[in-house]
Amino acid sequence: MRRARIAVLVSGGGTNLQALLDAQAAGTLASGEIVLVVSNREGAYALERARRAGVEAAVLTKASCGSQAAFEAALADLLDARGIDLIILAGFLSILGAGFTGRYPGRILNVHPSLIPSFCGAGFYGLKVHRAALDYGVKVTGATVHFVNEIPDGGRILAQKAVDVLPDDTPETLQRRVMEQAEWVLLPQAAEEVSRRLMEQEEAQA
Repeated sequence: MRRARIAVLVSGGGTNLQALLDAQAAGTLASGEIVLVVSNREGAYALERARRAGVEAAVLTKASCGSQAAFEAALADLLDARGIDLIILAGFLSILGAGFTGRYPGRILNVHPSLIPSFCGAGFYGLKVHRAALDYGVKVTGATVHFVNEIPDGGRILAQKAVDVLPDDTPETLQRRVMEQAEWVLLPQAAEEVSRRLMEQEEAQA
């Protein structure tokens, strides 16, 4: 059985990308292979992580394309040209429209740093999520891996993992613990599960 070809979309440092690359190197992500990393920001450190791992890295920005629609069309062309089976959003700070997500039903994953449906949707990303959790006073937060559709953080949930909120937490300490205890665990597991399922489906239809 062949391995699913995975593209990871990033905007920043790429810690979740690194978790995926580490899982691939360790053999726990065995049914899929990361073959492309695309950043919508010039100079994102995630691109350096990709290059160090020997993975093709590309930059595609809305500004260079001229519009969101043109950006999404160019992104789809790139993904299709590389024969991508599974798309993973790993700190990708651009909301993808229905025209794009509809092309890849059940083939786009995202990791979000809260227990959806809490602290999610448009405007909730990065430290904003953890600041909101602390402001609300929740005692437990976590991370969610979900399929992506046209609604921000609105696709079917695939996996969740809870993380305790500590009395002296800051948004920064909470963000780090959620990444270490939940995001970096869940995302590689979900990538393996979906990759295996996609390849089994392909084999069954052959």
